[in-house]
Amino acid sequence: MSKAGMGMRAARRRGTAGDAPPRTGLLRERGFRLYWTAQSTSLVGDEINILAIPLAAVLLLDAGATEMGWLTAAALLPSLLLSIPGGAWADRQTDRRRAMIVADVGRFAAVASVPLAYAFGTLTMTHLYVTEFVVGALTVLFRVCQHHVYASVVAPERYVDANALLSGSRSTASVAGPSTGGALVQALSAPFALLVDAATYLVSAVCLGRIEAREAPPAPRDRRGLAAGLRWVRAHRTPGLLLAGVAMLSLCHTFLLTLYVLYGATELGLTAGALGMVVAAAGLGGLAGAWAAPRVVRRIGIGPSIVTGFLWFSLPVMLVPLAEGPELWVIAALLAAQLGAGSGVAVLDISTNSYLIAVIPETLRSRVMGVVQTANFGVRPIGAVLAGTLGTALGLRPTLWIGTMGAVLSVLWVIASGIRHVRELPENAVAAS
Repeated sequence: MSKAGMGMRAARRRGTAGDAPPRTGLLRERGFRLYWTAQSTSLVGDEINILAIPLAAVLLLDAGATEMGWLTAAALLPSLLLSIPGGAWADRQTDRRRAMIVADVGRFAAVASVPLAYAFGTLTMTHLYVTEFVVGALTVLFRVCQHHVYASVVAPERYVDANALLSGSRSTASVAGPSTGGALVQALSAPFALLVDAATYLVSAVCLGRIEAREAPPAPRDRRGLAAGLRWVRAHRTPGLLLAGVAMLSLCHTFLLTLYVLYGATELGLTAGALGMVVAAAGLGGLAGAWAAPRVVRRIGIGPSIVTGFLWFSLPVMLVPLAEGPELWVIAALLAAQLGAGSGVAVLDISTNSYLIAVIPETLRSRVMGVVQTANFGVRPIGAVLAGTLGTALGLRPTLWIGTMGAVLSVLWVIASGIRHVRELPENAVAAS
């Protein structure tokens, strides 16, 4: 085999295009372009949601640490309860794209109900809890189906490049969403800022409706049922321990997600606009990480990139509980934390998602990804309740220290998995191409 042929084969196994056309060439492919547009628009709305609903709770309904914990838990509880059964359901469907469209329309209706209730003077914490739970449940449905649609519009040798584009969209949303959300909250009030969020789900639904792609056939019905994905994870040491690390990282990082707005608004005295600017910095870091990730994977391999992503993500967030003193220092520390963590999570997400999509058998894809969603998102309601409880009992800053230290230590699971020795994507991904 020629050196060029060997190089292309190695690039395919890494999930990158090697010296092929740039990543933006993927956007010339209609199926991926529509998929990318759908994801990108809804991600902007999600980021507005992340800031607007907690601010509505804090500013309009005087929510404290305990209420913020339950609010975050309500949004994330569906990931714990529904990811595995949802994955089993999705594997047996013939049209997962249609389910994603239904999820988008449902999320539009749920989010739009908040400004409607506020306009009539009936907005309560209970309404916010229910809204967050419904949106969370429909998001689970969307996520357990999206990997089948993704695999139908992206060739395996482009997994890392395509994930880098999607991560870039996520990072752009992280920049535009919070800053836009902060400005909208100040101009229109928190509930009405959610109207923009609701509209993005409709745009996503329209784009998904225009995709024409062949999804993998439904998995045959067998006795393995709901537990098939969990059995597969337990039978494979490397992805199993990797998911244990993901779960611990996600659990501990939820401490920060749950208390960040309350910590910034009360203990640090930041305005909604300043909070939006600080949170948006994670998106700038994410853009840098999305640009760097394919290069990191090509240079050191897929497994070492995952380990690097864990540390790159978790170490900078230690600056958050360190933020204290003059306002300029506080903002500088938070900006550095957001930039560092944002770039690290991009490398982590791109490398981990590419590895998992490649290694999971097609007939088990949604069931195993249901386990992945449980590890990543299902533990977060537990973390949210713990954060609210500990934040009330110990104070916000000590609780944030517990979360950040636990996040750093989560890399020990990943090191134990042996994934640092995995340089290339599994051969089955290359064979499928």
